[in-house]
Amino acid sequence: MKLKGDRGRTRSGPRSVAVAAATAALAAGLLTVGSPAGAEDVTPRRVDNPYAGAQVYVNPDWAAKASAGGGSAIADEPTFVWMDRIAAINGTSGAMGLRAHLDEALDQGADVFQVVIYNLPGRDCSALASNGELPADAIGRYQTEYIDPIAEILGDSAYANLRIVAVVEIDSLPNILTNVDPRPTATANCNTMKANGNYQKGVGYALGKLGALPNVYNYIDIGHHGWLGWDDNFRPFADLFMSQVIGNNGAGAEDVHGFISNVANYGVLHEEHFNANTVIGGRPVREAAKWIDWNRYVDEVSYAKAYGELFTQRLGHRVSMLIDTSRNGWGGPNRPDGPSSSTDPNTFVEESRIDRRIHLGNWCNQSGAGIGERPTAAPESGIDAYVWVKPPGESDGASEEIPNDEGKGADEMCDPAYQGNPRNGNNPSGALPNSPLSGHWFQAQFTELLRNAYPPL
Repeated sequence: MKLKGDRGRTRSGPRSVAVAAATAALAAGLLTVGSPAGAEDVTPRRVDNPYAGAQVYVNPDWAAKASAGGGSAIADEPTFVWMDRIAAINGTSGAMGLRAHLDEALDQGADVFQVVIYNLPGRDCSALASNGELPADAIGRYQTEYIDPIAEILGDSAYANLRIVAVVEIDSLPNILTNVDPRPTATANCNTMKANGNYQKGVGYALGKLGALPNVYNYIDIGHHGWLGWDDNFRPFADLFMSQVIGNNGAGAEDVHGFISNVANYGVLHEEHFNANTVIGGRPVREAAKWIDWNRYVDEVSYAKAYGELFTQRLGHRVSMLIDTSRNGWGGPNRPDGPSSSTDPNTFVEESRIDRRIHLGNWCNQSGAGIGERPTAAPESGIDAYVWVKPPGESDGASEEIPNDEGKGADEMCDPAYQGNPRNGNNPSGALPNSPLSGHWFQAQFTELLRNAYPPL
């Protein structure tokens, strides 16, 4: 994977460059292949870490917006391509389709192509900002009009030597664990999706269809530490996944290469000045500080590693872990440079924490956020890569209703005047004002992300 500071690579070139790159990768052992003696075709086999030694595709659509928005310093960083509706497969106004992106990846000589699969029936049942186009009962359309065409394109032999990293249906499975009755965080839409089982069926179908392709690496969303880190969520989520997704609609354990945390979210990699068991005023902050509130994890690295160990046991094979670092840097003047000297647990945590959100449940266009670590392969033991799933500068959701044909609504959590609900502890939303639809360019946010980047640009 392209490392920080590597600004010298060419982002495009003739198709012969891609052929040469693939040949060199095979010769270097980056891709393991196997075929019968004398056969002309070779079939790529999955490697342990798809990002190891790889050049990752740079989305030119996003790169152009980043450069125009003042982000030339990061415009050559690799970001995921989002398939967030059926029309996105063939391309929309101002955005290339899936096949065009894959062809561009070959032209760039890339080894890895990253894509988000995100169009379940009744999508994002706990929020309105990223509701999808398919109604709750449209599992048939999801399979035949969405997943099948994507699988057909990804399965084209022209792309056989690309390692394709697929993040499958973010937010869906955590929602039907935490945002359903009898919990106070329940929503009617999440109750519906839990009852009809279409999240489980849809994820199962996507895993099975994409997992059948030997060069596709499926990663499942595990929310973030401020969502599933508590004891009544952590292992129950693994139980739900193993009992309701594996074996459902074609999904097998072998179709899961790994899991990913913090997608499109803001949780820090490391809370550098404390952990859940730091003792202040005679008690661990896990017990005494409202910000932590009995959670066993205070940051994304410890959380992701713990899930990696758990799912390795449950699935029977080593699973890879990724973390989205596109907006979790939290630099700028409000970043603490050391631990607080207070002996009051709440004051200590408030003055020491790097994550400056009002509440861990706040997720929409957070004020004060900054770009995080640049995409990096194998940054530390147990983590295969830091990646940018959410392209910096793309909105989380609209603060007011905006007519559109994408199925996306306004969400109160994107309104800076909103005072919260049980899912964020009835706290202010912390959102930036005047935000556009989710996935649309939000220049004011991008400018702030650049300004507060950590490590600094």
